[in-house]
Amino acid sequence: MSRIAASFRLIHAGWVMTREGVISALPAEGLSGLPAFAHRMAGVLARKRSRDTARSERMSRAMNRLGPSYVKLGQFLATRPDFVGKEVADDLQLLQDRMDFFPEDAARRTVEGSLGRTIDNLYTQFDAPIAAASMAQVHPALVDGKRKVAVKVIRPGVRQRFAQDLEGFFMVAKLQERFVPVTRRLRPVMVAETLAQTTRIEMDLRLEAAALSEIAENIKEDEGFRVPAVDWERTGRDVLTMEWIDGIKMSDVEGLRAAGFDLQKLARTLIQSFLRHTLRDGFFHADMHPGNLFVDPKGTIVAVDFGITGRLNKQQRRFLAEILYGFITRDYRRVAEVHFEAGYVPHHHDVASFAQAIRAIGEPIHGQPAETISMAKLLTLLFEVTELFDMETRAELIMLQKTMVVVEGVSRTLDPHFNMWKSAEPVVGDWIRKNLGPVGMIGDVKESGMALLHFMRQTPELTKRLERLSCEMDNMAANGLRFDDATAAAIGKAEARHTRTGRVALIVIAACMVILTAKLLF
Repeated sequence: MSRIAASFRLIHAGWVMTREGVISALPAEGLSGLPAFAHRMAGVLARKRSRDTARSERMSRAMNRLGPSYVKLGQFLATRPDFVGKEVADDLQLLQDRMDFFPEDAARRTVEGSLGRTIDNLYTQFDAPIAAASMAQVHPALVDGKRKVAVKVIRPGVRQRFAQDLEGFFMVAKLQERFVPVTRRLRPVMVAETLAQTTRIEMDLRLEAAALSEIAENIKEDEGFRVPAVDWERTGRDVLTMEWIDGIKMSDVEGLRAAGFDLQKLARTLIQSFLRHTLRDGFFHADMHPGNLFVDPKGTIVAVDFGITGRLNKQQRRFLAEILYGFITRDYRRVAEVHFEAGYVPHHHDVASFAQAIRAIGEPIHGQPAETISMAKLLTLLFEVTELFDMETRAELIMLQKTMVVVEGVSRTLDPHFNMWKSAEPVVGDWIRKNLGPVGMIGDVKESGMALLHFMRQTPELTKRLERLSCEMDNMAANGLRFDDATAAAIGKAEARHTRTGRVALIVIAACMVILTAKLLF
C-alpha cells in the first residue's frame, strides 16, 4: 500500500510541475519519440501565466506548492549540476527556502516536549517567529532577562512528510537506474540516499549544534571569522538555542560599505577562511550563501545555519591540493596521475590521454590575468572533462565545488577585482608545504608506524580468523557452497522485489495516462 500511495504522490507532484510549467521549461535537446511528445504535451497543459515566467520562478512556485520535501530536494539538486545539468542547477540555486510560519503555540509545545521543561523555565521571553524555512523556524528569545538568543524549532510533522516523500524519490531513482542505463554512472539511488541522510541530519538539531561546536573549536585561533555559540542547556533534537547575531548580511553590499567596512579585506578573509576549513580541518560549511553570512560590528564574519556541512578526509584533501598545485605549476601529468591514484578515473583509461584533456583546461588559464581566473570554474571544467573518462560521481567533491562557486561569487560581489589565487596562496601554499614537503613526509611515516603498531596488536585475533576461514574453505571444497535459510530467503525476496518494481513502473505509467486523460476531458 505504501508503494501505491507513493506512486500517487509522485503523480500529483508531476501534475503540479506540469501545470506550473516546470516540465515544459526543461531542456528538450536530444529528446525523441514518447519523451519528446510528453514534453510538448506538458507545454500544452501548463498554465498560461506559467509560460511567460522565468524557469527559476516556475520551479520555485512548484516546489513551494509541493511542500518542504520538494523545496529541500530542489536545494539539494542545486548542488548536483552533474545530475540535473548546469542550467537547471543554476535555476534551483535561486530557490528560496521560505515557508509560512507555523503557530507559535505549536513551537512552544515542541520546545517543551523536546527539553522536558516549560517555556517560562527556559526563557524569560519567547517572541513570535521572524524566519521560517522548510525544516524549522526561528524565534528571538531572552535568557535570564538580558541575554538574547535565537531559538530554532523543528516544523511539526516534517519528519513524517519527508519519510513519505523520500519513498517516492527512491522509487524514481530505482526506476531511472534500471530503465535509463546512461544515468547509471551518476548513481541515482546513491543520490537519493545522500539526500535522505542529509535531511535526517538536518532534522536533528543536536547535530547542527555539534557542527557549530566543532567549527568553533577548529577556528578558535583564527581571526576575522566565527560562528554563534551554542546554549547546550536549551538544545535538543527539535530545538537549537544559540547566540543572537547582530550584524549586516553579506548580501547587503551597500550596507557594508555605508558602515565603513573594508570590502576587499572581507572578501579575502571569507575565501581564506573557507579554504582553511577545507584543507586544514577537512570540515566546512556547505551552504555559505550571502544570507547565511553576517558581519558583526567588529568586522568579523559570522556564519549561521550549519544544517549542511561537508567533510574531506586527509587523502581527499591531499588530492585536492595536488590537483590545484598541478594546475598552478602546469604539471598536467601529475594532475592526471592524482586522479588515477585517488581512484576517481578507472584504470582502463590511459593516463597520457587524460593528461592531454587536463591540458585543454589548464593552458587557457595561464594566458589570463590572475584576477579573472576562477578556481570554482576550474573545478567545474575539470568535472566536465572527467565525465568523458567515466569518473563516477564523488558527492564530497561536488559539494565542495558548489560551495566554492558560492563563496567565490560572494567575494567577487564584495570586490569585483578580487584575485582568487593571490588570496588563496597563503592558505594553499602553507598546507602544501606542511603536508606535501619534508614535514608532511615525517608525519606520514609517524602515522604509518602507528597503523603498523595497531595491526601488530590485532595479530592474534587475525590469526584466529584466518584459521577459521581456512576451515570454512576446506569444508566448502568438500561439500560445496551452501546457503543458510536466512540467505536463501533474502535472495528470494530480492528477486520478488525486482519483479515487483517493474510492475509498479507499469502501474505508475498507466495511472499517469489515466489522470492526464481525465484532466484533458474534464
